[in-house]
Amino acid sequence: MAAAAAGVDRQPITFLAENHIRSSRLARSAGAPHRAYLGSGTELDGDLDVDAMTRALETFVRRHPILRSWFDCDGHEVRRHLVDAEDIEFGVVDAGTVDTADDLHRHLADRFEHEAISDSFPGFAFGAIARPGGFSIFLACDHALSDGASQALALSELTELYAALCDGAPADAAAGRADTNTVPRSFFDYAEIEADLARQHAGETPETRWWKDTFTRHSLRMPGFPLDLGLGPGESAPVRPVEMTMLDGDEVEAFERVCVHAGGRVLSGIYAALAITGYELTGETDYYGMSVVNTRAALPDFAATQGWCCSFSPIELDVGGVTSLTGLIPTAYSAQQRTKRLATVPVQAALAAMVSAGAPPESVVSAPNLLSYIDFRRFPGDGTPAYDRGVIFTGEGRTANASLWINRDHDRLYLGSQTPDTPFAQRQVHRYFEHLCTVVTDVARHGDHQITRPGLTASSLPVATAPHPVRHQERSLARHHH
Repeated sequence: MAAAAAGVDRQPITFLAENHIRSSRLARSAGAPHRAYLGSGTELDGDLDVDAMTRALETFVRRHPILRSWFDCDGHEVRRHLVDAEDIEFGVVDAGTVDTADDLHRHLADRFEHEAISDSFPGFAFGAIARPGGFSIFLACDHALSDGASQALALSELTELYAALCDGAPADAAAGRADTNTVPRSFFDYAEIEADLARQHAGETPETRWWKDTFTRHSLRMPGFPLDLGLGPGESAPVRPVEMTMLDGDEVEAFERVCVHAGGRVLSGIYAALAITGYELTGETDYYGMSVVNTRAALPDFAATQGWCCSFSPIELDVGGVTSLTGLIPTAYSAQQRTKRLATVPVQAALAAMVSAGAPPESVVSAPNLLSYIDFRRFPGDGTPAYDRGVIFTGEGRTANASLWINRDHDRLYLGSQTPDTPFAQRQVHRYFEHLCTVVTDVARHGDHQITRPGLTASSLPVATAPHPVRHQERSLARHHH
Protein backbone atom coordinates (compact mmCIF):
# COMPACT_ATOMS: atom_id res chain seq x y z
CA MET A 1 0.00 0.00 0.00
CA ALA A 2 1.10 3.56 -0.73
CA ALA A 3 0.51 4.59 2.90
CA ALA A 4 2.75 1.88 4.34
CA ALA A 5 5.46 2.69 1.78
CA ALA A 6 5.35 6.45 2.36
CA GLY A 7 8.82 7.80 3.01
CA VAL A 8 9.95 9.86 5.98
CA ASP A 9 9.23 13.58 5.60
CA ARG A 10 11.70 15.84 7.40
CA GLN A 11 9.50 18.87 7.98
CA PRO A 12 9.10 19.43 11.73
CA ILE A 13 5.99 18.73 13.74
CA THR A 14 4.89 20.79 16.70
CA PHE A 15 6.07 20.21 20.23
CA LEU A 16 2.56 19.35 21.43
CA ALA A 17 1.94 16.86 18.62
CA GLU A 18 5.33 15.20 19.07
CA ASN A 19 4.88 14.73 22.81
CA HIS A 20 1.33 13.52 22.32
CA ILE A 21 2.51 10.86 19.87
CA ARG A 22 5.13 9.59 22.31
CA SER A 23 2.85 9.55 25.35
CA SER A 24 -0.06 8.00 23.47
CA ARG A 25 2.16 5.26 22.08
CA LEU A 26 3.57 4.57 25.55
CA ALA A 27 0.08 4.36 27.07
CA ARG A 28 -1.11 1.91 24.43
CA SER A 29 2.00 -0.25 24.85
CA ALA A 30 1.14 -0.45 28.56
CA GLY A 31 -2.30 -1.81 27.67
CA ALA A 32 -4.35 1.37 28.15
CA PRO A 33 -7.28 1.85 25.76
CA HIS A 34 -6.81 4.66 23.24
CA ARG A 35 -8.89 7.70 24.22
CA ALA A 36 -6.61 10.47 22.89
CA TYR A 37 -8.86 11.46 20.02
CA LEU A 38 -11.43 14.13 19.30
CA GLY A 39 -14.08 14.40 16.67
CA SER A 40 -17.20 15.98 15.27
CA GLY A 41 -20.49 14.98 13.73
CA THR A 42 -23.58 16.48 12.19
CA GLU A 43 -26.83 15.70 10.41
CA LEU A 44 -27.66 16.51 6.80
CA ASP A 45 -30.98 16.51 4.98
CA GLY A 46 -31.65 14.37 1.92
CA ASP A 47 -30.61 10.87 0.96
CA LEU A 48 -26.90 10.07 1.20
CA ASP A 49 -24.99 10.20 -2.08
CA VAL A 50 -22.23 7.72 -1.25
CA ASP A 51 -20.09 8.58 -4.28
CA ALA A 52 -20.22 12.33 -3.62
CA MET A 53 -19.40 11.87 0.06
CA THR A 54 -16.46 9.62 -0.79
CA ARG A 55 -15.06 12.18 -3.22
CA ALA A 56 -15.64 14.97 -0.68
CA LEU A 57 -13.60 13.06 1.90
CA GLU A 58 -10.82 12.36 -0.62
CA THR A 59 -10.64 16.02 -1.66
CA PHE A 60 -10.63 17.16 1.97
CA VAL A 61 -7.79 14.81 2.94
CA ARG A 62 -5.72 15.68 -0.14
CA ARG A 63 -5.86 19.37 0.77
CA HIS A 64 -4.51 18.90 4.33
CA PRO A 65 -1.10 17.20 4.64
CA ILE A 66 -1.54 16.49 8.37
CA LEU A 67 -4.45 14.18 7.49
CA ARG A 68 -2.21 12.35 4.99
CA SER A 69 0.42 11.70 7.67
CA TRP A 70 1.25 8.86 10.00
CA PHE A 71 4.02 8.68 12.58
CA ASP A 72 6.44 6.21 14.09
CA CYS A 73 9.14 6.47 16.74
CA ASP A 74 12.80 5.61 16.27
CA GLY A 75 14.11 5.81 19.79
CA HIS A 76 13.45 9.36 20.95
CA GLU A 77 12.81 10.65 17.42
CA VAL A 78 9.26 10.93 16.09
CA ARG A 79 9.23 10.42 12.32
CA ARG A 80 6.48 11.56 9.97
CA HIS A 81 5.45 9.68 6.86
CA LEU A 82 3.48 11.60 4.23
CA VAL A 83 1.15 9.89 1.76
CA ASP A 84 1.12 11.58 -1.65
CA ALA A 85 -2.10 13.41 -2.45
CA GLU A 86 -2.57 11.46 -5.69
CA ASP A 87 -2.49 8.19 -3.72
CA ILE A 88 -5.50 9.15 -1.57
CA GLU A 89 -8.47 6.99 -2.42
CA PHE A 90 -11.10 5.60 -0.05
CA GLY A 91 -13.46 2.69 -0.42
CA VAL A 92 -16.88 2.21 1.14
CA VAL A 93 -17.57 -0.50 3.71
CA ASP A 94 -21.18 -1.28 4.61
CA ALA A 95 -21.27 -1.87 8.37
CA GLY A 96 -24.85 -3.09 8.26
CA THR A 97 -27.88 -1.95 10.19
CA VAL A 98 -27.68 -0.56 13.71
CA ASP A 99 -30.85 -1.15 15.71
CA THR A 100 -30.30 0.68 19.00
CA ALA A 101 -28.48 3.73 20.33
CA ASP A 102 -26.35 1.49 22.55
CA ASP A 103 -25.29 -0.57 19.53
CA LEU A 104 -24.36 2.59 17.66
CA HIS A 105 -22.38 3.92 20.62
CA ARG A 106 -20.41 0.68 20.89
CA HIS A 107 -19.74 0.65 17.15
CA LEU A 108 -18.46 4.23 17.13
CA ALA A 109 -16.37 3.81 20.29
CA ASP A 110 -14.71 0.73 18.81
CA ARG A 111 -13.91 2.51 15.56
CA PHE A 112 -12.52 5.58 17.29
CA GLU A 113 -10.36 3.54 19.65
CA HIS A 114 -8.83 1.41 16.91
CA GLU A 115 -8.74 3.75 13.91
CA ALA A 116 -8.15 7.30 15.22
CA ILE A 117 -4.50 6.53 15.98
CA SER A 118 -1.60 8.49 14.53
CA ASP A 119 0.84 5.61 14.00
CA SER A 120 -1.13 4.21 11.06
CA PHE A 121 -2.92 5.67 8.06
CA PRO A 122 -5.49 7.02 8.12
CA GLY A 123 -5.19 8.35 11.66
CA PHE A 124 -8.89 9.10 11.66
CA ALA A 125 -12.26 7.37 11.43
CA PHE A 126 -14.94 8.69 9.10
CA GLY A 127 -18.40 7.38 8.41
CA ALA A 128 -21.99 8.10 7.51
CA ILE A 129 -25.17 6.78 9.08
CA ALA A 130 -27.99 6.75 6.54
CA ARG A 131 -31.72 6.81 7.17
CA PRO A 132 -34.67 7.72 4.94
CA GLY A 133 -34.60 11.42 4.13
CA GLY A 134 -31.37 12.23 5.91
CA PHE A 135 -28.06 11.02 7.28
CA SER A 136 -25.35 11.76 9.82
CA ILE A 137 -21.59 11.96 9.32
CA PHE A 138 -18.77 11.73 11.83
CA LEU A 139 -15.02 12.34 11.83
CA ALA A 140 -12.74 11.37 14.73
CA CYS A 141 -9.00 12.11 14.63
CA ASP A 142 -6.05 11.31 16.83
CA HIS A 143 -5.29 14.52 18.71
CA ALA A 144 -1.88 14.69 16.98
CA LEU A 145 -3.78 15.48 13.77
CA SER A 146 -6.46 17.82 15.04
CA ASP A 147 -7.85 20.19 17.65
CA GLY A 148 -11.28 21.57 18.48
CA ALA A 149 -11.10 24.40 15.94
CA SER A 150 -9.99 21.90 13.27
CA GLN A 151 -13.10 19.84 13.92
CA ALA A 152 -15.39 22.85 13.54
CA LEU A 153 -13.59 23.77 10.32
CA ALA A 154 -13.81 20.17 9.09
CA LEU A 155 -17.59 20.14 9.44
CA SER A 156 -17.84 23.23 7.25
CA GLU A 157 -15.37 22.09 4.62
CA LEU A 158 -16.63 18.53 4.27
CA THR A 159 -20.29 19.48 4.01
CA GLU A 160 -19.57 22.29 1.52
CA LEU A 161 -17.49 19.94 -0.62
CA TYR A 162 -20.29 17.37 -0.50
CA ALA A 163 -22.94 19.94 -1.49
CA ALA A 164 -20.83 21.15 -4.42
CA LEU A 165 -20.20 17.62 -5.66
CA CYS A 166 -23.90 16.77 -5.37
CA ASP A 167 -24.57 19.81 -7.57
CA GLY A 168 -22.32 18.30 -10.22
CA ALA A 169 -19.17 20.33 -9.68
CA PRO A 170 -15.88 18.51 -10.37
CA ALA A 171 -13.73 17.86 -7.31
CA ASP A 172 -11.28 20.70 -8.07
CA ALA A 173 -14.08 23.21 -8.50
CA ALA A 174 -15.77 21.89 -5.37
CA ALA A 175 -12.58 22.46 -3.41
CA GLY A 176 -12.46 26.06 -4.55
CA ARG A 177 -16.12 26.56 -3.73
CA ALA A 178 -15.60 25.14 -0.25
CA ASP A 179 -12.95 27.73 0.51
CA THR A 180 -13.52 31.19 -0.88
CA ASN A 181 -10.25 32.42 0.66
CA THR A 182 -6.74 31.30 -0.24
CA VAL A 183 -5.85 27.63 0.09
CA PRO A 184 -4.84 27.10 3.73
CA ARG A 185 -1.18 26.64 4.45
CA SER A 186 0.07 23.32 5.72
CA PHE A 187 0.22 22.43 9.40
CA PHE A 188 3.89 21.65 8.83
CA ASP A 189 4.50 25.21 7.66
CA TYR A 190 2.92 26.21 10.97
CA ALA A 191 5.30 23.84 12.78
CA GLU A 192 8.28 25.52 11.10
CA ILE A 193 7.05 28.93 12.27
CA GLU A 194 6.67 27.55 15.80
CA ALA A 195 10.20 26.12 15.74
CA ASP A 196 11.59 29.46 14.56
CA LEU A 197 9.73 31.30 17.34
CA ALA A 198 11.06 28.80 19.89
CA ARG A 199 14.60 29.58 18.74
CA GLN A 200 13.92 33.31 19.11
CA HIS A 201 12.77 32.74 22.70
CA ALA A 202 15.61 30.35 23.57
CA GLY A 203 17.39 33.16 25.38
CA GLU A 204 15.58 35.44 27.77
CA THR A 205 13.01 37.72 26.15
CA PRO A 206 10.44 40.00 27.81
CA GLU A 207 7.82 37.31 27.25
CA THR A 208 9.83 34.44 28.74
CA ARG A 209 10.70 36.69 31.69
CA TRP A 210 6.96 37.17 32.28
CA TRP A 211 6.49 33.41 32.13
CA LYS A 212 9.26 32.89 34.70
CA ASP A 213 7.95 35.61 36.98
CA THR A 214 4.41 34.23 36.82
CA PHE A 215 5.56 30.73 37.62
CA THR A 216 7.77 31.96 40.47
CA ARG A 217 4.88 33.91 42.01
CA HIS A 218 2.91 30.66 42.18
CA SER A 219 5.47 28.41 43.87
CA LEU A 220 6.79 27.01 40.57
CA ARG A 221 3.60 25.03 39.99
CA MET A 222 1.07 24.67 37.22
CA PRO A 223 -2.48 25.92 37.87
CA GLY A 224 -4.87 23.41 39.39
CA PHE A 225 -8.62 23.38 39.89
CA PRO A 226 -9.51 26.09 42.44
CA LEU A 227 -11.14 23.59 44.82
CA ASP A 228 -9.67 20.41 46.25
CA LEU A 229 -10.89 17.45 44.19
CA GLY A 230 -9.86 14.87 46.76
CA LEU A 231 -7.16 13.23 44.63
CA GLY A 232 -3.63 12.74 45.89
CA PRO A 233 -0.44 13.43 43.92
CA GLY A 234 -0.37 11.25 40.82
CA GLU A 235 -3.94 10.04 41.32
CA SER A 236 -6.63 10.27 38.67
CA ALA A 237 -10.20 9.06 38.21
CA PRO A 238 -12.40 8.07 35.28
CA VAL A 239 -13.82 11.02 33.37
CA ARG A 240 -17.37 12.19 33.91
CA PRO A 241 -18.45 14.83 31.37
CA VAL A 242 -20.35 17.81 32.74
CA GLU A 243 -22.12 20.46 30.71
CA MET A 244 -24.08 23.47 31.95
CA THR A 245 -25.77 26.37 30.23
CA MET A 246 -24.46 29.58 31.76
CA LEU A 247 -26.62 32.09 29.88
CA ASP A 248 -29.44 31.76 27.34
CA GLY A 249 -30.51 34.01 24.48
CA ASP A 250 -30.77 37.68 25.39
CA GLU A 251 -28.84 37.12 28.62
CA VAL A 252 -25.67 36.48 26.62
CA GLU A 253 -26.07 39.80 24.82
CA ALA A 254 -26.77 41.56 28.12
CA PHE A 255 -23.62 40.09 29.66
CA GLU A 256 -21.58 41.25 26.68
CA ARG A 257 -22.98 44.79 26.88
CA VAL A 258 -22.02 45.04 30.55
CA CYS A 259 -18.49 43.77 29.84
CA VAL A 260 -17.94 46.18 26.94
CA HIS A 261 -19.35 49.16 28.85
CA ALA A 262 -16.97 48.35 31.72
CA GLY A 263 -13.97 48.38 29.38
CA GLY A 264 -13.58 44.75 28.38
CA ARG A 265 -14.95 41.93 26.28
CA VAL A 266 -16.91 38.75 26.98
CA LEU A 267 -13.70 36.88 27.75
CA SER A 268 -12.66 39.62 30.18
CA GLY A 269 -15.96 39.09 31.98
CA ILE A 270 -15.40 35.34 32.07
CA TYR A 271 -11.94 35.79 33.57
CA ALA A 272 -13.38 38.16 36.18
CA ALA A 273 -16.21 35.73 37.00
CA LEU A 274 -13.74 32.87 37.45
CA ALA A 275 -11.59 34.95 39.78
CA ILE A 276 -14.61 36.05 41.82
CA THR A 277 -15.95 32.50 42.04
CA GLY A 278 -12.64 31.27 43.40
CA TYR A 279 -12.54 34.09 45.96
CA GLU A 280 -16.13 33.68 47.14
CA LEU A 281 -15.69 29.93 47.63
CA THR A 282 -12.16 29.81 49.05
CA GLY A 283 -11.09 33.29 50.11
CA GLU A 284 -8.19 33.21 47.64
CA THR A 285 -7.77 36.68 46.13
CA ASP A 286 -5.23 35.60 43.51
CA TYR A 287 -6.69 33.85 40.46
CA TYR A 288 -4.14 31.81 38.51
CA GLY A 289 -5.17 29.87 35.44
CA MET A 290 -3.88 28.58 32.12
CA SER A 291 -5.65 29.60 28.91
CA VAL A 292 -5.73 27.64 25.68
CA VAL A 293 -5.17 30.02 22.76
CA ASN A 294 -6.08 29.21 19.14
CA THR A 295 -2.97 30.51 17.37
CA ARG A 296 -4.70 30.57 13.97
CA ALA A 297 -6.12 33.95 15.03
CA ALA A 298 -2.64 35.49 14.78
CA LEU A 299 -1.77 33.75 11.49
CA PRO A 300 -4.39 34.58 8.84
CA ASP A 301 -2.87 32.24 6.23
CA PHE A 302 -3.58 29.36 8.62
CA ALA A 303 -7.21 30.27 9.39
CA ALA A 304 -8.52 27.08 7.73
CA THR A 305 -5.53 24.81 8.46
CA GLN A 306 -6.20 21.36 9.86
CA GLY A 307 -3.93 20.40 12.76
CA TRP A 308 -3.23 21.06 16.43
CA CYS A 309 -2.61 24.83 16.24
CA CYS A 310 -2.70 26.18 19.75
CA SER A 311 -0.62 27.53 22.57
CA PHE A 312 -1.05 28.03 26.30
CA SER A 313 -0.71 31.15 28.37
CA PRO A 314 -1.06 31.97 32.08
CA ILE A 315 -3.77 34.31 33.32
CA GLU A 316 -3.51 36.15 36.65
CA LEU A 317 -6.09 38.33 38.40
CA ASP A 318 -6.12 39.89 41.87
CA VAL A 319 -9.58 40.29 43.38
CA GLY A 320 -8.31 42.05 46.49
CA GLY A 321 -9.88 45.45 47.10
CA VAL A 322 -12.42 45.13 44.26
CA THR A 323 -16.12 45.24 45.15
CA SER A 324 -17.85 44.18 41.92
CA LEU A 325 -17.34 42.30 38.69
CA THR A 326 -17.54 45.47 36.61
CA GLY A 327 -14.87 46.95 38.84
CA LEU A 328 -12.63 44.00 38.00
CA ILE A 329 -13.23 44.16 34.22
CA PRO A 330 -10.46 46.69 33.39
CA THR A 331 -7.90 44.56 35.23
CA ALA A 332 -9.28 41.43 33.56
CA TYR A 333 -9.01 43.06 30.13
CA SER A 334 -5.39 44.02 30.77
CA ALA A 335 -4.68 40.46 31.91
CA GLN A 336 -6.37 39.18 28.74
CA GLN A 337 -4.07 41.28 26.55
CA ARG A 338 -1.02 40.09 28.48
CA THR A 339 -2.17 36.51 28.08
CA LYS A 340 -2.42 36.97 24.30
CA ARG A 341 1.14 38.29 24.21
CA LEU A 342 2.49 35.43 26.33
CA ALA A 343 0.78 32.95 23.99
CA THR A 344 3.28 33.94 21.29
CA VAL A 345 5.88 31.95 23.23
CA PRO A 346 5.78 28.35 21.95
CA VAL A 347 5.08 25.73 24.59
CA GLN A 348 8.61 24.28 24.51
CA ALA A 349 10.15 27.72 25.11
CA ALA A 350 7.71 28.45 27.93
CA LEU A 351 8.54 25.15 29.63
CA ALA A 352 12.24 25.89 29.30
CA ALA A 353 11.65 29.27 30.96
CA MET A 354 9.89 27.53 33.83
CA VAL A 355 12.76 25.11 34.33
CA SER A 356 15.25 27.98 34.27
CA ALA A 357 13.18 29.60 37.03
CA GLY A 358 13.96 26.58 39.20
CA ALA A 359 10.90 24.41 38.64
CA PRO A 360 11.51 20.67 38.92
CA PRO A 361 10.80 18.88 35.62
CA GLU A 362 7.94 16.85 37.11
CA SER A 363 6.01 20.03 37.96
CA VAL A 364 6.57 21.45 34.48
CA VAL A 365 5.28 18.40 32.64
CA SER A 366 2.23 17.93 34.89
CA ALA A 367 -1.03 18.74 33.12
CA PRO A 368 -2.45 22.11 34.21
CA ASN A 369 -6.12 22.85 34.71
CA LEU A 370 -6.98 24.57 31.44
CA LEU A 371 -9.46 27.21 30.33
CA SER A 372 -10.68 27.55 26.74
CA TYR A 373 -13.12 30.04 25.22
CA ILE A 374 -14.45 29.60 21.69
CA ASP A 375 -17.07 31.69 19.92
CA PHE A 376 -18.48 29.28 17.35
CA ARG A 377 -20.27 32.11 15.56
CA ARG A 378 -16.89 33.10 14.10
CA PHE A 379 -16.38 29.96 12.02
CA PRO A 380 -17.06 29.92 8.27
CA GLY A 381 -19.90 27.39 8.44
CA ASP A 382 -21.96 29.43 10.90
CA GLY A 383 -25.58 29.72 9.85
CA THR A 384 -25.66 26.59 7.71
CA PRO A 385 -27.86 23.73 8.94
CA ALA A 386 -25.04 21.17 8.93
CA TYR A 387 -22.79 23.40 11.04
CA ASP A 388 -25.49 24.54 13.44
CA ARG A 389 -26.53 20.94 14.09
CA GLY A 390 -22.95 19.85 14.71
CA VAL A 391 -21.39 18.46 17.84
CA ILE A 392 -17.75 18.11 18.87
CA PHE A 393 -16.56 15.42 21.26
CA THR A 394 -13.47 13.83 22.77
CA GLY A 395 -12.47 10.44 24.06
CA GLU A 396 -13.09 9.94 27.76
CA GLY A 397 -10.20 8.46 29.71
CA ARG A 398 -8.97 9.50 33.16
CA THR A 399 -8.29 12.90 34.69
CA ALA A 400 -7.05 14.64 37.82
CA ASN A 401 -8.35 18.04 36.69
CA ALA A 402 -11.61 19.69 35.72
CA SER A 403 -10.46 21.83 32.81
CA LEU A 404 -13.09 24.25 31.60
CA TRP A 405 -14.25 24.74 28.02
CA ILE A 406 -16.55 27.76 27.74
CA ASN A 407 -18.22 28.26 24.38
CA ARG A 408 -20.67 30.62 22.74
CA ASP A 409 -23.08 30.17 19.87
CA HIS A 410 -26.18 32.05 18.76
CA ASP A 411 -28.33 30.47 21.45
CA ARG A 412 -26.27 30.39 24.62
CA LEU A 413 -23.05 30.63 26.59
CA TYR A 414 -22.23 27.27 28.14
CA LEU A 415 -19.47 25.33 29.82
CA GLY A 416 -18.19 21.81 29.47
CA SER A 417 -15.66 19.90 31.51
CA GLN A 418 -14.17 16.44 31.84
CA THR A 419 -14.28 15.90 35.59
CA PRO A 420 -13.09 13.15 37.97
CA ASP A 421 -15.94 10.72 38.55
CA THR A 422 -15.78 10.43 42.34
CA PRO A 423 -18.53 11.62 44.72
CA PHE A 424 -16.22 14.13 46.41
CA ALA A 425 -14.91 15.57 43.14
CA GLN A 426 -18.42 15.79 41.68
CA ARG A 427 -19.60 17.72 44.72
CA GLN A 428 -16.70 20.13 44.33
CA VAL A 429 -16.97 20.75 40.59
CA HIS A 430 -20.70 21.34 40.81
CA ARG A 431 -20.23 23.78 43.70
CA TYR A 432 -17.75 25.71 41.58
CA PHE A 433 -19.56 25.59 38.23
CA GLU A 434 -22.96 26.44 39.71
CA HIS A 435 -21.48 29.40 41.60
CA LEU A 436 -19.78 30.57 38.40
CA CYS A 437 -23.14 30.41 36.60
CA THR A 438 -24.72 32.46 39.40
CA VAL A 439 -22.07 35.18 39.04
CA VAL A 440 -22.52 35.61 35.27
CA THR A 441 -26.31 35.43 35.62
CA ASP A 442 -26.22 38.28 38.15
CA VAL A 443 -24.30 40.38 35.66
CA ALA A 444 -26.67 39.59 32.78
CA ARG A 445 -29.85 40.21 34.79
CA HIS A 446 -28.83 42.99 37.17
CA GLY A 447 -25.91 44.68 35.41
CA ASP A 448 -23.26 43.59 37.92
CA HIS A 449 -22.28 41.14 40.64
CA GLN A 450 -21.32 42.47 44.05
CA ILE A 451 -18.38 40.52 45.44
CA THR A 452 -19.08 38.97 48.83
CA ARG A 453 -16.60 37.82 51.42
CA PRO A 454 -16.41 34.04 51.73
CA GLY A 455 -18.21 32.60 54.72
CA LEU A 456 -16.76 29.13 55.04
CA THR A 457 -18.61 26.97 57.53
CA ALA A 458 -18.69 23.25 58.14
CA SER A 459 -21.94 23.01 56.17
CA SER A 460 -20.37 24.70 53.14
CA LEU A 461 -17.53 22.21 52.85
CA PRO A 462 -17.91 19.24 50.51
CA VAL A 463 -18.88 15.83 51.79
CA ALA A 464 -19.07 12.47 50.06
CA THR A 465 -22.51 12.43 48.47
CA ALA A 466 -24.29 10.70 45.64
CA PRO A 467 -23.05 12.05 42.31
CA HIS A 468 -24.71 15.30 41.23
CA PRO A 469 -26.90 14.85 38.14
CA VAL A 470 -25.08 15.77 34.95
CA ARG A 471 -26.80 18.21 32.66
CA HIS A 472 -26.67 17.38 28.97
CA GLN A 473 -27.81 19.73 26.24
CA GLU A 474 -26.94 18.71 22.71
CA ARG A 475 -27.98 21.81 20.81
CA SER A 476 -25.91 23.16 17.94
CA LEU A 477 -22.13 22.99 17.74
CA ALA A 478 -22.29 23.58 21.38
CA ARG A 479 -20.77 20.45 22.82
CA HIS A 480 -17.21 21.43 22.16
CA HIS A 481 -14.54 18.98 23.26
CA HIS A 482 -14.56 18.97 27.05
